Parts: sequence; C-alpha cells; structure tokens
Amino acid sequence: MNESATQRPMLLLHHTRAALDRRTRETPAQRSKFARVRHARVEYEKKLRRVARTIGAITRGLAEGDPLASAAEVQEALRRYARIVEQWARRAAASMLADVMRRDEAAWAAVSRNMSRALAEEIRSAPTGEVTRQLLEDQVELITSLPLEAATRVHELAMRAMETGARAGELEEQIMQTGHVTASRAANIAHTETARASSVLLQARAEHVGSLGYIWRTSRDADVRPDHRRLEGQFVAWSDPPVADIRTGTRAHAGCIWRCRCWAEPVIPEFKAEAA
Repeated sequence: MNESATQRPMLLLHHTRAALDRRTRETPAQRSKFARVRHARVEYEKKLRRVARTIGAITRGLAEGDPLASAAEVQEALRRYARIVEQWARRAAASMLADVMRRDEAAWAAVSRNMSRALAEEIRSAPTGEVTRQLLEDQVELITSLPLEAATRVHELAMRAMETGARAGELEEQIMQTGHVTASRAANIAHTETARASSVLLQARAEHVGSLGYIWRTSRDADVRPDHRRLEGQFVAWSDPPVADIRTGTRAHAGCIWRCRCWAEPVIPEFKAEAA
C-alpha cells in the first residue's frame, strides 16, 4: 500500500461486529461480484483437454501390438511432446489469466462506485505484474507436467507388468487408459487454477489498499465440502490461511485448494469521504 493511503483515516470493517453483520446481509448479487470466474475455467479446460487427447493418441498409436516392447518409445514420445507443447502452454495460460484479470477488474469497478475516488484509483493501480508472472509460470509448469506424468505412468505400468508377468493385452489396456487419466487431471487443473488465479489477484489488490482479510464464502449448496461449510461467513486474515482440508491439514485461502468453489469476499478499509 502506498504512503498516501496509509496517511488517510480508516476503519477496517472487521473490527466491529456490527460492520461484519452488514457484510453478511448483502444481497446475492453483491456477494457474487468476487465469485469464481466460470467462463475462464470452461475455456481453459477445453484447451487442456486437447493436450489430454494428444497424449491419448500418442499412447494408443505406439502401444498397439507389443505394449511392453514399445513402452520406452511411448515415454520418449511423451517427453518430446512436453517440450513441444511449452510455447502453446504459455499462450493458453496467458489467455486464461487475461480473462480472469478482466473479470477481477470488473468486479472491483462494480464495488468501487461506493468508494472514494482515491481508493478506487489505488485498487486499479495495484502492482499485480509480479503476481501475474508467477501465476503464468505455474500454469506452464502444470501443463507441461501432463505428458511427463503420463510418461511416468507408462513406465510404472511397464515395470509392474514385468514384475508380475501380466498379459500383453492387460498392459495394453492399461496404457490405453492414460489419455483418460490425463483428461481427469486436466479438468482438475482447470477448475483449481482459474479459481486460484482469481483469488491470488484479488488478494494482491485488496492488500494494496490495506485489507487485512476477507469473508469466506461458499456456493451454499449440497456439494460444499464439510471443511469449507464450517468456514462460511468467517473472517480470514490474508496472512493466516485456514485449514481447508482437515484430513491432510492443508492450509489454503478460499478458491486455492483442489476443486474448491469457494471465494473470498474482501474486507476493505472504509475511507472518509472525499470533499466534493
């Protein structure tokens, strides 16, 4: 947060129970401004499934006949594909992040109408460049990991077949499933990473203007996992992500754990109204 912002009088909303109650009484339309970006996720998943289909084609084409003898060839072909797909992965990830950023900016623009002009400007000028660059690199690594993980799977299947003396037909069938396994992994990445990108960018802008945390929001339906249902409506500090998976003890902010549909409703400073 820049120096001019720190010099303005402010009252953080979560400091009083009454203020927090006001936040929880907002309408669904108001709460949804910072909800997860579905369009970006759907488009990203479509692109990642293309990678899964190519991986399936590689494994099917090379594993037919004698799958054990061709396992090494399949692995090498998948590793080559991981190198080839890197530049495409960068473009696909950049497109997803651009979509998330547009929607993040639109959400902030909608709520900033009720803010002072100075605060609204600070939100727009938040330094999100480094955050975006790191998100991009994370996505490229995840996409290129798809063929590499498939290659590891083929290797492990071949080794197990050699140890157990499995029939060639059984091994071939297992290798043929690699494309389906990758498609499931691709869908998980698309669901999780669009939500995480949205949450990370939101956090960067919110912290820039002095936000200390957010209200955890769920989709409020039967599919909400119990670990997250208990977090609904709670204030969460940006500096202290809660346990989002009790079984593993994993800590994560809303939208930043696998298949999480929750989102963060930022608690932002209340600045004194500017003189007209």
